[in-house]
Amino acid sequence: MTTPSIAGNATHRYQLLIDGMTCSACSTRLERMLSAASGVAAAAVNLATERATIDVDDGTSLDSVVQVVRRAGFDARKETRAYRISGAANEAAAGVIREALEGTPGVVTATIDGDLALIEVERYALAVSDESLEERAREAGGVLSSSDAEPAEDRRDLGQYLAISAAILLSAPFVVQMAAHQVLTTGWAMPPLVEALLATPLQFVIGARFYRGALNALRGGGANMEVLVVTGTTAAYFFSWYQYATLGDAASGQLYFEASAIIITLVLVGKQLEARARRGAAQAIRELLALRPRTALVEGEDGTVREKPLREVRVGDRLVCRTGMQIAADGIVTSGVAEVDESLITGESMPVSRSMGDPVIAGSLNIDGLLTIEARATGADSTLARMIRLVEDAQAAKPTVQRLADRVCGIFVPVVVAIASIAFLGWLAAGAGIEVAVINAVSVLVIACPCALGLATPTAIMTGSGAATRAGILIKDVEALEQAHGLTHMVLDKTGTLTSGTPRLGAIRLLADDLDENTVLAIMASLQQGSEHPIAEAFRVAAEERRLSLQPVKEFSSRVALGVEGVVGGTRYFAGNRRLFDTLAFAAPDPIDSDDEGGVWLGARHKDGDVWLARFAVDDEMRSGASEAVDALKRLGIAPFLASGDTTAATRRIAAATGIDEFRARVRPEDKVALIDELMEGGRKVGMVGDGINDAPALARATVGMAMGSGTDVAMETAAITLMRPDPRLVAAAIDISRRTWRKIRQNLFWAFIYNVIGLPLAALGHLSPSLAALAMALSSVSVVGNSLILRGWRPQMEEIHHDNS
Repeated sequence: MTTPSIAGNATHRYQLLIDGMTCSACSTRLERMLSAASGVAAAAVNLATERATIDVDDGTSLDSVVQVVRRAGFDARKETRAYRISGAANEAAAGVIREALEGTPGVVTATIDGDLALIEVERYALAVSDESLEERAREAGGVLSSSDAEPAEDRRDLGQYLAISAAILLSAPFVVQMAAHQVLTTGWAMPPLVEALLATPLQFVIGARFYRGALNALRGGGANMEVLVVTGTTAAYFFSWYQYATLGDAASGQLYFEASAIIITLVLVGKQLEARARRGAAQAIRELLALRPRTALVEGEDGTVREKPLREVRVGDRLVCRTGMQIAADGIVTSGVAEVDESLITGESMPVSRSMGDPVIAGSLNIDGLLTIEARATGADSTLARMIRLVEDAQAAKPTVQRLADRVCGIFVPVVVAIASIAFLGWLAAGAGIEVAVINAVSVLVIACPCALGLATPTAIMTGSGAATRAGILIKDVEALEQAHGLTHMVLDKTGTLTSGTPRLGAIRLLADDLDENTVLAIMASLQQGSEHPIAEAFRVAAEERRLSLQPVKEFSSRVALGVEGVVGGTRYFAGNRRLFDTLAFAAPDPIDSDDEGGVWLGARHKDGDVWLARFAVDDEMRSGASEAVDALKRLGIAPFLASGDTTAATRRIAAATGIDEFRARVRPEDKVALIDELMEGGRKVGMVGDGINDAPALARATVGMAMGSGTDVAMETAAITLMRPDPRLVAAAIDISRRTWRKIRQNLFWAFIYNVIGLPLAALGHLSPSLAALAMALSSVSVVGNSLILRGWRPQMEEIHHDNS
């Protein structure tokens, strides 16, 4: 991906999966080193997703970025995938293709089998896409296609499970021994040499990863959780050897091999549980990725249908989608009828019917029927691809509170080491002896956990934004999530937000005695045949419903913001608002009331004078759930405000129907911006919901802008939150999930801080054994991630979103 940098130079964005990060001290150190590296324009590292996003200047290679990652003590994760290859007629041609692939940034090696039919590519995970590899192979004269085999299975999980199983088996006798001491008070203990034989492989074989991590951290100029674990367990392990060397077999029952063994086992188990929980928090992204179809059925000009890779589908192609298939591209249905499941994209739980002229979204599932679709957006331009990018960006960003936690984590380990040193010296000074001093210092080192602080915010953001995405609420950036929970006012556009935006003909008021409704409607619909305005369509639809015959219109012309004129059946007619007729010097009809200022007027100009024919009321149907949406906002303590460019009468009608007390009518785009500024006086936070181009300036000015998914691309690009289906109740739901997410962040940070504030003094004062300290440390991270995972069960309660500002 290529983007412009601030300085104007082109930059390339790479993403890497990072191995070896165990706490936020790790991610903070790596982000600092990447940001300071030559040729790197920007870098962001997310501990929860184990992902680094790096923008590099032209001329800076990905290999140099990987070297920085390694100098920081980590590594970029690799993956291997096999591809079928054609076009390699001989070894020389195959060599050209292999060299082209190996020259692709992100590819480590490429190996072609002896039959020249399969190529295995080792690459950095996330750094290079299948499409890029296929393009490079095509440039070299070959055709690359995915094999049936999925990427080589990462064996890290299997190795981790084996290590945990071995650790549990080796530490089980220590658990029995500890129980005998503390619960049964029998005094039974294993022989010292047996303890040493059990503890040694745990400490230096299974626990070797902690030593490597600690050494890499220190080499990178920082300290992390592994430094604390290694320092504490090594002290306990070698102190036990000291006891055995000085006391011999009499040291039985006075050794602390069990502490080092149980600490390592509990930390391993805790990290595994934490990793599984983090994967659960990232479930939303995986669900979206799973929706991406790989191929499409494309209908040729001769009517034949053949399967093509999705990358070869172009805008304008005719796609065939059969029952049970995923829709391959955003498009418009040109023929057929089907029930389509859009739940994972729009959050709409029920299938929707799609027929000729209806839009469809890539990744949706055709449940029942056959559709022919004209592709309008494919690949990276599709709604699904944009959703994936936006959700990834939102989850990778850091809110203000997370940056504060990262700064705390940056000094956390040195502070803990200082506390442990003070505890050690303090117990020695108090005459407690070296044994008590060492064990209490070990407890301090082991109970301290920067991981909980580092995971408190990103896991809540990942889970909350993922739950919102599943409900059809697309949160584009973390700032929107950070601000939405504090909104006090919400400005709602009328047309397209609270109403459907599709005009419908209402009451007809006849102003000429010799005409009936059908006659004036036929004239109006005939006149509007030359107009593309939505209101013109309302007249044509109404005439069609009444089965009225239309006459051709001649000398048609449109007057911007006023109306239209033309000749129908030899008579010149005018149709539009009152301002049109004011310019034509028409006399006002009599009688008139205030409500008559709106609507669409029809008049005729004859040789003997002007004649008023009729006034048409044009209604904009209120969306289902509009009143409930306003009620939900009120229950959340948010004051709704209606703003519309429509007439005062039409705006007042919708305000009254939905229960909105304050409204403004006939507002222009700049007036909406001024209204936002006015409401924001005094530090109030104001949201804006709209769907049109005219709403874009106000959406940008508001604290948080929300765009209806049925609206224009400009509105959706400008707004920080997009509601993927036109349901106004999602406005309150977006604020609700924002508040719940922010509440989880505060809860997580509170417990992470309070855990350390309480645990460290207890350990320093000798009230916690090293084993209990290790258990508490392991549970702290798991509990923080588990608390965030509660958000996965969130669903928009459309009718019961309660007031909650906590």
